[in-house]
Formats: sequence, structure tokens, C-alpha cells
Amino acid sequence: MSPVNYVYLAALLFTIGAAGVLIRRNAIVVFMCIELMLNAANLTLVAFSRIHGNLDGQIMAFFVMVVAAAEVVVGLAIIVMMYRSRHSASVDDASLMKL
Repeated sequence: MSPVNYVYLAALLFTIGAAGVLIRRNAIVVFMCIELMLNAANLTLVAFSRIHGNLDGQIMAFFVMVVAAAEVVVGLAIIVMMYRSRHSASVDDASLMKL
């Protein structure tokens, strides 16, 4: 399979993730779509790394995975606290949490 096909797949995954972020209102679904977009970026980094024959893209993809793991911890904590206080995981209710 050609690395260009991986780039096309990554573009499709990123488009699905971006559409999910823009269309959906549930915070957990939006969070999962952001993760899908990060995975698409990782796939692109690895594909271009393979095309150019070096490991720079794979190292960058590893760091993106580390940042995504930290984002999961912080994001899920925010979503859980929002659900506990508002009994809803809607993005529209998040603006009501301001002090």
C-alpha cells in the first residue's frame, strides 16, 4: 500500500473528526472527535516520515500521543465535573459554569 493512500485516509479521518466537532453538542463525542483528528495528524506524520525515509515524523507522532494522553486526563476530569454539577454533558451548558 502506498504512503499516499495513508495520507488520503488521514484526510478522511480528519474531516470526519472536524465535522463531529462542529455538528455534535455532547462533550464526550466532541472530545472523541478531537482525538480522531489527533490520530489523523499522527497518521500523516508517520506517512510522511515513511515517504522521506527518516524517523522525525514518527518521533513527532510519539510526542503528539503523549500530549493527547495528557489531554484525555484533563478533558475527562472537566467533563466529569461538568456532568456532576449540571447533570448534562452538553457543550451548550459549559458556558453556564463561569463564575
